[in-house]
Amino acid sequence: MLSERIQKMTPSATLSLNQKAGELTKQGIDIINMAVGQPDFQVPENIRLVAEKAAREGHGKYTPATGKIELRQAISGKFKRENNLKYDVNEIVVASGAKPILFATVLALCNPGDEVIVPAPYWVTYPDDIRLCGANPVFVEAREENKFAITADAIAEKITDKTRLLILNDPSNPTGAIIPKEEKEKIAELCLKHNIWILSDEIYERLVFEEEYFSIASLGEDIWNKTITLNGLSKTYAMPGWRIGYAGIPLELAKKIGGALSHITGNPNTIAQIAGIEALNGSQDEVGKMIQIYKKRRDMFLDGLSKIEGIKCVKPGGAFYLYPNLSSHYDSNITNSTQMAEKLLVEAHIAAVPGAAFGTDEHVRLSFATSEEKINECLIRLEKFFG
Repeated sequence: MLSERIQKMTPSATLSLNQKAGELTKQGIDIINMAVGQPDFQVPENIRLVAEKAAREGHGKYTPATGKIELRQAISGKFKRENNLKYDVNEIVVASGAKPILFATVLALCNPGDEVIVPAPYWVTYPDDIRLCGANPVFVEAREENKFAITADAIAEKITDKTRLLILNDPSNPTGAIIPKEEKEKIAELCLKHNIWILSDEIYERLVFEEEYFSIASLGEDIWNKTITLNGLSKTYAMPGWRIGYAGIPLELAKKIGGALSHITGNPNTIAQIAGIEALNGSQDEVGKMIQIYKKRRDMFLDGLSKIEGIKCVKPGGAFYLYPNLSSHYDSNITNSTQMAEKLLVEAHIAAVPGAAFGTDEHVRLSFATSEEKINECLIRLEKFFG
């Protein structure tokens, strides 16, 4: 008999769509895959060369469970330099991707029955990790008319005496929304008033297009002491498969989360850690180039979508996704986002992720972490499908 917790888990919609798209591709069908949530760029050469050298020199032994001290020093420098955040090396935790830190954070802070507030649309992993830890996700709507940026007032309506944690994903997956600094100040004040921790998932914080990014923990010592600042190398440096996530965490909680990870995953990949030092301390030229290319793709994709009747799409401030509202095209045959995504895949040969996976049912997620040629072809197929 399986446990109740594991039976509550839902399979990843992104992985499911990728699998279906792969099956159709094997049948010889030309699928334009816009469901992918990873950069399409190569890892910058300076990072690859460091990894190759480390492998040749035999750097494959265990490291501390929370990461090599040299990498934690590089992360500490990054936080201070780019985010105005001061974390000692012992307040830095490195893991095999950001997901284990997310899971261990909920595990460390929440008892069974506690509540975690999650703005919707949300990244698909948040609710399942919360449930696996025995806590309950409480969803709060980030409204489309507000460019999907969550507000303190909306959060306040969901707070109860069981609320332990608020998860902020900023910039957001799937919407690319960025919470304005003034709103972050109100959210920080609200969380301090109610003694609520914040997990600030900032994995896309370098991929912003019009504004300077602002970390909520930099607002002051009080909110710093109640915030876990989560990040990683996967999006910024096109290193998703290298599995290096990291977080800045107040010391006592960092010790507990690090201890949990020592049993759950052990140390992160040693070669990837050494490469991560170069990623953070080395040249950032390639990152700047990638950001400019993403911005160009976003603008081109948005412009094309705006010309298709009945499609509304909020302009994302960051990340590499569009989250268009397609509900005006629902009818007796297509009544929700899952059916829409299936129709797009089978009839238009476009792989998109249904918004239901992210907590809304009027949208689909389309990634522009792909070539301009594929974006243009996607637009042609969308125009034909909806036309």
